[in-house]
Amino acid sequence: MPVEFKDYYKTLGVAKSATAEDVRKAYRKLARQYHPDVNRGPEAERRFKEINEANEVLSDPEKRRRYDAVGPEWARFQHAGARPGPGGFQWVYTGQPGGGSSGGDAGAFSDFFRTLFGDAGGMSGTFSAEDLFGGAARPRGRRQQAGADYEQELEVPLAEAYRGTEAQLEIRDGGGKARRLSVKVPAGVRDGQRIRLGGQGGAGANGGRAGDLYLRVRVKPHPVFARDGDDLRLELPVALHEALLGAEVTVPTLKGRVSLRIPPETQNGRTIRLAGQGMPRPAGGHGDLFVTVTVVLPTKLNDEDRECVRKIGERHAEDPRRNLL
Repeated sequence: MPVEFKDYYKTLGVAKSATAEDVRKAYRKLARQYHPDVNRGPEAERRFKEINEANEVLSDPEKRRRYDAVGPEWARFQHAGARPGPGGFQWVYTGQPGGGSSGGDAGAFSDFFRTLFGDAGGMSGTFSAEDLFGGAARPRGRRQQAGADYEQELEVPLAEAYRGTEAQLEIRDGGGKARRLSVKVPAGVRDGQRIRLGGQGGAGANGGRAGDLYLRVRVKPHPVFARDGDDLRLELPVALHEALLGAEVTVPTLKGRVSLRIPPETQNGRTIRLAGQGMPRPAGGHGDLFVTVTVVLPTKLNDEDRECVRKIGERHAEDPRRNLL
C-alpha cells in the first residue's frame, strides 16, 4: 500500500528556505495552538502529532538535508523494504540490473534506489540504515519527541515588580496532574515580559527532552502610581496656600516616603521630577518619579475668606485668558 507523502514545510507553514529560527517559531506557535491540553477539537490530536513529526525532521539539519534531497519519495524511501538485521535495520535491494523487481513495496524501493544511485555495476544485497541515515537511524515507532512548550500568565503587583519577588504558581500536565513551582521574578520586570523556565513544559516521548514553560508577566495597576517604562508618575494634591506660599510636603514612593519642596507660586499642573525614584533598570540604576501638582481649592468660605480672595483678585487683576482672545 503506497505511503502518502507528507510535506513537512506545509505542515509547519514555512517556506523551504526557512531558517532554523523560522522553523522553531512556527513549531512553538502551532504546538501551543493544537496541544490537546489547550485544544479539545476533534482534529487537534492528529494535527499535534503531524506538527511534532514535521519539527523532528526540519529542526535536525542532517535529517532536513536528506528530506530535501529525496523530496516526494521520502516516505517510500523510509518505509519500503525495511527489516531487522545485524547492527540495526537493513534496507534490502531486490532489483536486478535491467530486469524487474520482486514487486510490492520492496520493488518500489528497488526502482527508487536505482533512480537515486544507478545500478552501481549491478550491485545487489543489503544496505545498513546507518549507510543511508547515519548513526541516528532507529525504528520509526521509537523516535524521540520533544515535549510541548506551555505558556501561562503570571500576575504581579507593581510593588513586587519594583523590588522583585518569588512567586508560587500551579501548573497542570497533560494528564491533569498539578505541580507547584516557585519562580524568581526579577526587580523591574515589565508588563508583557516573558520568563522562561527550561524543562518545565510538557514531557517528551521516548526519551525526548521536556518542553519549556513561558510565564507572561502582567503587572497589576497601582492605585497611586502610573508606570511609564522605567519611570513612575504621581498626582500630588496641594492646598491653595501651599501652592501660593510654597511648602515642604511628604510624597510616597515605592521605596518609602520622601520630602518634596513645593516652590512658592506653583501653578496647577506643574510637574516636579524626583531623580532615581522610579523602577529599577535592567542595566542598573532607577528611572525617575514625576510628580504633577494638583491644586485643591478651599470650600465652605466665610465672609472674611471671600473678602481676602476679593482683595487678592483686585491686586492681581491680570486676565489669565488674555492669550486665548
